[in-house]
Order: sequence, then C-alpha cells, then structure tokens
Amino acid sequence: MIKHTKKQMLMLAAIASIGLSASAAFAQAKDVVVDGKGEVPYVIDARNAVARSGTGLCWRTGYWSPAAASTAMAGEFPAGCECDGDIVPKEKCTAATAAAPAAPAPAGGPAPLADKIKLSADTLFDFDKAVLKPEGRTKLDDLAAKAKGIKLEVILAVGHTDRLGSDSYNQKLSERRAAAVKTYLVSKGVEANRVYTEGKGEKQPVTGNKCDSVKNRKALIECLQPDRRVEVEVIGSK
Repeated sequence: MIKHTKKQMLMLAAIASIGLSASAAFAQAKDVVVDGKGEVPYVIDARNAVARSGTGLCWRTGYWSPAAASTAMAGEFPAGCECDGDIVPKEKCTAATAAAPAAPAPAGGPAPLADKIKLSADTLFDFDKAVLKPEGRTKLDDLAAKAKGIKLEVILAVGHTDRLGSDSYNQKLSERRAAAVKTYLVSKGVEANRVYTEGKGEKQPVTGNKCDSVKNRKALIECLQPDRRVEVEVIGSK
C-alpha cells in the first residue's frame, strides 16, 4: 500500500472553517518517515511520511493500536515516539543508539516541497446540524477542483463543534460533520478510500474566551459560530 515516487511533493492544505481560520493551524512538525515494514498504523503519503493534521497530530488508521505504534519503525525509533509519545514506553524512545551520529541526508534529488494554502469558508454548519450549508458546498467544490490538479494521496477532514451540549453528544456531532464533508467530496469524484475523517468534538475551539460574557443564548450561538467547522487538508504530489 506504500507508494514510492521521485517527484516533488506538494501539500495543498485547505482549512474549511466557519468565519475564522486558525493562524496556528499549520504549525510545522517534524516529518516521521516510516520504514514501510509490517503494519503501519498511521496514514502515510508517497514519501512514506506520516500525514499530520493542521495542528500537527499524526493521522491514525483503523489498524492503530498502542502495540502497533510501538513497533512500526521510523528510523531507529518507533513512529509512535513522535506521534504518540504519551503512549509509547519511554525506554523505546531513548535507546542507547540515540547518541549515534545522525545518518547523512539522502542524495540524488531535491528536498520535498510543501506549498501551503489556506481557504476560509463562512458558515459550514448551522447550530446542532451536520448538513452542509450552500456556502460550505461552494468552498468544497473549489477544494475538489484543486485536488484534481494533483496526484491525490489523502484528504484529511476533522470535524469540530461549539461548546454547547454534552461532551459525548458533541463528539458524535463532530464525527457526523466530518462524514458529511467526506460524502460531499465523494459525490464530486474523490475516491472514498482517499478521505480520512475524525471528530474532535468541542476540544479545539477557535473562539477562545471571547464569548464568555455573552449571556443571551441566541447571541451566544451566533458568537460561537466559528467553532462549528470542519478543517480539511488535501495532500498530494505533482
């Protein structure tokens, strides 16, 4: 399932958010390049590098488990040392070989190129809904068109909610929102097995504390609109 290519990589990262795109969403993170042997519990691109969300989190596959994260190797350490450092035993990530000289950089080709672009969509979802609004569909149409211009590797869609409601309800709602984006992209010709979804519930709001003083419920729902979003990243090669 791991593909190899000598072409330069292009990451078209598009955040489909509601009224606000987080400026820190694309914080740079260290590439984790797996060896490609055995079961790899993370989504990987054509470079064998683990795909990350806009906030730097490694994308897990359905085969992920603590054991797999501890055994799939990325160089001298398991991939989970970088992706799931709070789960993988620390002794696996601090081997004596850590003091060995670093391996020389591979020669014979240019370094991968990452060109990141942000898009912002106004109001993808209404309050307590997982149905895409027309404005959201328009932004995803643009995203799907751009994806056709590259050799698509994966599309990562992460659903979010505002803080109103219970944690468990919001978790499921965020998953339904991510699934709605996947369904729409598939209807536009994107292969279903290229789209990975995840729900973050209310854990990653972008409104911060700016709505804390809003007491009227209708006004609060309007203030929290930017939190009701799906963040989408398209990863592929030229």
